[in-house]
Amino acid sequence: MADKFSDPIGRLMGLRYKSHPWHGISIGRDAPNEITAFIEVVPTDTVKYEIDKASGYLKVDRPQKFSNVVPALYGFIPQTFCGTNVGNFCNQKTDRTDIVGDGDPMDICVLTEKDLSHGDLLVDAIPIGGFRMIDGNQADDKIIAVLKNDTVYGHIINLADLPKIVIQRLEHYFLTYKDMPGEDRKTEISHVYGREEALTVIQLAIKDYNDKFDNIGLTL
Repeated sequence: MADKFSDPIGRLMGLRYKSHPWHGISIGRDAPNEITAFIEVVPTDTVKYEIDKASGYLKVDRPQKFSNVVPALYGFIPQTFCGTNVGNFCNQKTDRTDIVGDGDPMDICVLTEKDLSHGDLLVDAIPIGGFRMIDGNQADDKIIAVLKNDTVYGHIINLADLPKIVIQRLEHYFLTYKDMPGEDRKTEISHVYGREEALTVIQLAIKDYNDKFDNIGLTL
């Protein structure tokens, strides 16, 4: 079940209370082919924001230490979780046995020609591929998508159709955005994959979410 909160009671609760972006927002009726993404950071941000898992509000993660900025809208896919299934899939693809999911919702970058002034918003996105990013022994996949009906990127259906420089900019950002002076990080992108594999990764993250939060409606 891809969407746990589209029942009438869930919709009524959303009218009275702000929905938690991770747990209370619909992933989309046609997921994983077309999904809702919650955007935390936009390219003009000089501060890295991320969702506070307990409250659902954005919080300051850290100021950007260097001149690199995210080259796309960046956030996560609601009702996903990088757990056992995502970790095992990464193990299969890398011939390793020690990788686990990073315990966060699935990250996503959304390409668009438009300048959005801030995050904390929802967009309709079409997945076209992804990066198999590994941080130490944690699977930290980055799904790459295009904004639905975007004038420049909306026609692209697979990552291979993007200009190489766009992919290179995304790779450079993710391989450097966690760098801190004096720290030795073991972050790598082992594979760049296309749309079909991205859809598989999202489906596994949906399953991980449902396995992890099966009774969340009883506890929220």
